[in-house]
Amino acid sequence: MACSPSLISAISLTNPTRLKRVSSPSMLSPKAMAKEIYFNHDGSTTKKLLAGVEMVSELLGVTLGPKGRNVVLQNKYGPPKIVNDGETVLKEIELEDPLENVGVKLVRQAGAKTNNLAGDGSTTSVVLAHGLIAEGQKVIASGMNPVQIARGIVKTSEALVSELKLMSREVENDELADVAAVSAGNDYTVGNMISDALQQVGRRGVVTIEKGRCTENILEIVEGMQFDRGYLSPYFVTDRQRMVVEFHNCKLLLVDKKIQNAKEVFKILDNAVKEMYPIVIVAEDVDQEALAPIIRNKLKGLLKGAAIKAPAFGERKSHYLDDIAILTGGRRLSSPVFFFLFSLYFVHQFWLLFIALLSKLSDSTTRVLCPSF
Repeated sequence: MACSPSLISAISLTNPTRLKRVSSPSMLSPKAMAKEIYFNHDGSTTKKLLAGVEMVSELLGVTLGPKGRNVVLQNKYGPPKIVNDGETVLKEIELEDPLENVGVKLVRQAGAKTNNLAGDGSTTSVVLAHGLIAEGQKVIASGMNPVQIARGIVKTSEALVSELKLMSREVENDELADVAAVSAGNDYTVGNMISDALQQVGRRGVVTIEKGRCTENILEIVEGMQFDRGYLSPYFVTDRQRMVVEFHNCKLLLVDKKIQNAKEVFKILDNAVKEMYPIVIVAEDVDQEALAPIIRNKLKGLLKGAAIKAPAFGERKSHYLDDIAILTGGRRLSSPVFFFLFSLYFVHQFWLLFIALLSKLSDSTTRVLCPSF
């Protein structure tokens, strides 16, 4: 594993007159910014791509499973790290050869996608991807059509997934600690804590691990909900290191309509500034004209606030807002009610009912945590 990342990327073009392209003459060197073109006439390009994939698979395969071994990572700055996590190792691999490095990036995408969807399994994905690529290359060399091979792989994977679902069984509560410990680098202290958390919040509950400031691990159970919608603008961020918005004792405005201009939320924002409390607006959508004054007052330090697009669509969206309203002890404002209250300048009084203990937003998810009623 070499530690010299390359600035050259491989692309494929059929026009030989465009073999070199300089993006910006003001950079250090035109040669450093140029693209190198590789053709696969003699099969050497594919061999190098496969070599990069094979190297990653062999390295990550060492860490696979409960008996997986450790890998030592040499940091450019700081001491070496000993890790047992395939995802961490995968992010650190950079090869000197640009074509082999492209192979690394290809399987890195497969591992990252699996990790984002399932939360684990990146090492298994890389090992499977290497097997499919290696065997597929052999079949293509024998004269098979690559497009037909790709279609066959998709159909076979669908059939295998269906069969695996029939063969699988639900993990028992006493097995949760073992599964969690493997994902935590064989740390059974963390595994047992995650197992306890899942048994208390249920299989569909949300478990979040955060770095603490004390010397011991603490398990905290809170009431709340999470949905897949994040803040509409990064300017709302309150913690730039973690890129999250976090408010304590904030107030929520739940509107089952699109907020199109600043006039519709003027009284609400004005009241929030005067009373100095955080405000989170959850609406069907918020146009830029209505979003601008919230951002402007946030940047000036006059307002603590954020806006979120409501989860789901149509009737499901209304149900989501109703769930949030029930959780926070408030009500959902529908379009006719919102316009009526706005016309009477009573929106902010009606809206004061919506209060949450904590609201934490990232760019893709939102958690609303409330005290028990």
